[in-house]
Parts: sequence; C-alpha cells; structure tokens
Amino acid sequence: MITRILVLLALLCGPVSLAPMARADSSMIEARILTGWRQDDGSHVAALQLSMLDGWKTYWRAPGDAGIPPRFDWAGSENLAAVQITWPTPRSIDQGGLRTIGYSDTVIWPLTLTPARAGQPITLAGKIELGVCKDICVPVTLILSQDLPKATQRDPRIVSALAARPYSAQEAGVTSVRCSVSPVEGGLRLRADVKLPHTGGEEIAVIETSNPAIWVAQAATTRHNGTLSAETEMYHVEGGAFALDRSGLRITVIGDNQAVDIQGCPSK
Repeated sequence: MITRILVLLALLCGPVSLAPMARADSSMIEARILTGWRQDDGSHVAALQLSMLDGWKTYWRAPGDAGIPPRFDWAGSENLAAVQITWPTPRSIDQGGLRTIGYSDTVIWPLTLTPARAGQPITLAGKIELGVCKDICVPVTLILSQDLPKATQRDPRIVSALAARPYSAQEAGVTSVRCSVSPVEGGLRLRADVKLPHTGGEEIAVIETSNPAIWVAQAATTRHNGTLSAETEMYHVEGGAFALDRSGLRITVIGDNQAVDIQGCPSK
C-alpha cells in the first residue's frame, strides 16, 4: 500500500516533501486518507481527514461571507467512476465580524467511491484546494494518493463522521417549505419559510443554488412559533440576469443541537 500526501502552500516557495502524513507551515494542518471499507454493493467508503492547530479552521462547501470553498479534483484516480462527499454538520464561525461556515480542530469528510470496474482495486488520487485561516487565510493545495484495500471492517472514525451529517427534512420533522421570489436591482430577493421544530440556540440558514455562478448573500433568519423564515438576496457573479431553479435550492438550518438539510423549495 502506498500513501502519498503533498501539501503545497500558494504563499510559500519551500521544497516539496512526501510522507504518510504531510504538514504545512509549522504544522498548522495535517491531512491523510482513511482507507475505509468495501460495501456489499461494490462501492467503497473512505475519508479525508484534516487536523488543524488550535485556532485554525477550514471551510464548508458553502463557506459564508469570507471563506474559501473546498475544490476537489479526482482525475488522477484509478478505477474510479464517481465520488460522493458526505459533509458533517459545520458550525458558524465569526471572522472579524463576518460569519463564515466551517470546521476547526479535526474534521473527517467521508467519501463514497463508485468503481469504474466492479470488484477491482481502487486508487484514490486527487488534488484538493482549500483555505486554512486564523488571523490570515492561506490557500492550500493537497495532493493525495492512496491504494484502497478490499477491507470490510468499518472504521469508527468514518462511521461517526457519517452520523454527524445534517438530518434530512423528513428526519427533522419539517412539515412545510415554501419560497417567494421578488426582483431587486440587479438580482432577486428570496424568502424561505420552513415549518420545523427548533434546532437549538441561535439558528442560521445557509441557502445554496444549483448554479455556481449565482452569489447568495448571508441570510437573515427569524422565527415565529413553529416557522423559521430566512431572507437573502442573489446576484449573478457576472452581473447579468438569471433564472432561479427552485428544485435546485438547498437550505441548511444550523442550530446548537442539530442541523437540517432541505432540498428544493416550491413557491408559496
């Protein structure tokens, strides 16, 4: 089995090193692939584990006002047809008065891998670009390669990360989701009303679209009885007009006790 992890910092020009675990900039981050297990349906569950020094953080897929979203390129893999990432519940992080969404300490991102040829070995190789931030943000590129054994024993670290995902709308007891859209200068205003039990503490709502060219502002949330309302504005990154696919809307409600992943938002 060969493990290669290379960490390149865009702000550094030091020599490159290869090791089972790679560190960057005085050990602010460590990264490794957890090899995981092969499932009965032929897919393989592995994970990317990131460990950061105290005070350092990295970002969720929707990083908030000032974050850098992770980007994944698995083109160097062998016998790999598809990769599905399961995102554990992130937390809200204050960054100089701006709200970002992400992780600190150690985070494990489970990866469900579909082989191109069933029953054959998989080599997971890829490039991950992400931001690691404390007082400043450093863009980091991870280059990883790992042969995956046909093990069947489940890794409890990955199992725990899978269980830490947000609940689905059904699991969380969501009974209604409705959205209204109105024009604003250069974009659209969206209001989402979600009937669901309180998720604990100060709730935030992160709204995403299926179109990466649409920028979504931080949502303002209010709660009245059993309904959480979130309002935001959306603009095309190139300043042009755009159509909004309601079925591609994704609303994640994050509270102190749990998070809820709601997909799709029909009109009122």
